[in-house]
Amino acid sequence: MGSARETAVLTLAACEKQGAWSDGHLKHAIRAQGLDRRDAALATRLCYGVLQNRLLLDWRLARLCAMKLEKLEIKVLCSLRVAAYQLLFLDKIPPSAAVNEAVELAKRHSRNPRAAGLVNGVLRSLLREEAPEIRGKDDVDTLSIRYSHPRWLAEEFVELLGLEEAEALLSADNQQPPTTAQVNTLKTDAGKLGAELRAAGAEVQPHPWLPNCLLLTGTGDLERLDAFRRGDFYVQDAASRLAVMAAAPQPGSRVLDCCAAPGGKSFAAAMAMENRGEVISCDIHPHKIKLLEAGRDRLGLSIVNPTLQNAAQTREDWMEGFDTVLTDVPCSGLGIIRKKPDIRYKDPEPLKGLPRVQRGILDNCAQYVRPGGVLVYSTCTLLSRENDEIVDGFLAEHPDFSAEPFDLPHLGTQPGRVTFWPHIHGTDGFFAAKLRRKG
Repeated sequence: MGSARETAVLTLAACEKQGAWSDGHLKHAIRAQGLDRRDAALATRLCYGVLQNRLLLDWRLARLCAMKLEKLEIKVLCSLRVAAYQLLFLDKIPPSAAVNEAVELAKRHSRNPRAAGLVNGVLRSLLREEAPEIRGKDDVDTLSIRYSHPRWLAEEFVELLGLEEAEALLSADNQQPPTTAQVNTLKTDAGKLGAELRAAGAEVQPHPWLPNCLLLTGTGDLERLDAFRRGDFYVQDAASRLAVMAAAPQPGSRVLDCCAAPGGKSFAAAMAMENRGEVISCDIHPHKIKLLEAGRDRLGLSIVNPTLQNAAQTREDWMEGFDTVLTDVPCSGLGIIRKKPDIRYKDPEPLKGLPRVQRGILDNCAQYVRPGGVLVYSTCTLLSRENDEIVDGFLAEHPDFSAEPFDLPHLGTQPGRVTFWPHIHGTDGFFAAKLRRKG
């Protein structure tokens, strides 16, 4: 049986070496190492904490390490990072425990007999060092180090928001958000569900401004909860739910969700429609169709019909066939860094091709909207080239569509589009636009 620290080190090493996603690899590693609930929680905290602070940790370690960090074996470097995170950010872990286990892990996972001594020396120096002032080459570099966002990303957000507001966003990206549970209003209500989840040991708060939504912490593995298994709730961020509220699908209508997995928008639409009508939920991956089916069955939403379909490929039989079409397109994901901290370290080069893909999906799926129907374009990113610029370009070339204002709880009337910001709204970073086809 492995330890929480070793599990975190092995996961972080796999993320860096093989490009694995931390959440999927971590779940697998926790099961493989046979960790109990307490150790699983610690491994998760260490793994996410290092990812949220990796550039800052490396900046501190590099000052104290005789070797260049990039020359260290990856598992030795990850052992240093995990220990440094504990020493700098966690006050309930005895420093001796963090240092000793890092030394043991270096012995176990390094081919270099001197690695353990190096780890011990660097960490003991870190313990003695007074916290230095974080200073980069310029203001953007300082933000990049302090909040561990690569320079290109810090630059994007500074250009978008200015220095001060960009700092607030980067800081929000490093917070740990609660789990957002949407109540299945066809089965229960927020009061009843909240009481049951509290009795099961979770901390529950009603969402400050979104009805039938609960904020959960301390749930452990959600899937073991009776209320989850019964389909009394599903997990979906408030911003994503509001995109469906903007679309306002009606009972008895026909809805197409073009890029549906993991299914939150399809499920929200089916509930808004009182499980009357039809929701076709598309994805290009067969295993995601199975996930959509499992979610539909658990929630009891019989009108949801998962379908294997590429949103960029035309279906002649769907032309002008839907009252509402939802296009939540593939994007850079830079609005969900709070939940997937490793997104920030992905190579920015492939992201440049995304606007072409996004526009292709929007153009294709617009054909499926009946005259008088609604098209919603959404992403979980904050870059205008993937958001406003796509919608502006589409409207310029499709005079039969126009932006339509919509009302949202707490936020009031929106002028046909809205951007949600983690540091302002406490949601994922998210963009949604509502376009009406002329009748």
